[in-house]
Amino acid sequence: MAYSKMAEVYDELMEHVPYDDWMVMIQQMIARTKSPVQSIMDVGCGTGIITRKLAAGGYTMTGVDQSGEMLRQAQKETVSADNIDWVEADITKLDDWKQHYDMVISCCDVINYVTDVTDVEKAFQNIHQSLKPDGIFFFDVHSMHTVEDIYLGQTFSDVTDEAAYIWECIPGDEPGEMYHQLTFFRQEQGEHFIRFQETHHQRTFPIATYQHMLKKIGFKKIHIYADFSLEKDIWDEQSERFFFLAEK
Repeated sequence: MAYSKMAEVYDELMEHVPYDDWMVMIQQMIARTKSPVQSIMDVGCGTGIITRKLAAGGYTMTGVDQSGEMLRQAQKETVSADNIDWVEADITKLDDWKQHYDMVISCCDVINYVTDVTDVEKAFQNIHQSLKPDGIFFFDVHSMHTVEDIYLGQTFSDVTDEAAYIWECIPGDEPGEMYHQLTFFRQEQGEHFIRFQETHHQRTFPIATYQHMLKKIGFKKIHIYADFSLEKDIWDEQSERFFFLAEK
């Protein structure tokens, strides 16, 4: 499973991730909706960094992830004052979800981990059902340009005092598909390091594919943002990351 052993070193190695930029986007999406937002489900919450930030802002949070290891890391960082429920679940299997939310978010290319177009549609359907009337769904995905021109065939690495990784991006068989071959080194005792590997599978689809699925399911007023800009519906094929805001 993706994010199993990696969960133990994820936050340390992902310190460069612009979580504050995601927070600005989320807060602006909330400000622009016509309905008040109090309850939020964070789908693919990982170690819960964004979930906890929103909880600290007064929102009632549910953090959902299919990796039990990532959720255990999230719980370690959670204090009693945080108003958060942590739930281990697959976003393609939320059809029996009982609670309804003002907003659902899915950040940091989580949707790209759903690599079959039928499963993406199923995930969107489940999220639609979990929203209250006039609820909003906010998520981001890699662009085709990012996958095909920036990631594929590249190798990345990073080293900290206690951990390191080597990350290879390998093409898949389909357009927009890639496999991340990740090799990690984590310090255990003294100068002793352990080595472990994980393979992560992602795929992105053209903008029109996401728009069609959202409209088919019943979402309305779909707006697209790009590269953390707050200007809606201004993007091009060279944008690196797309953000969708869809209203139920």
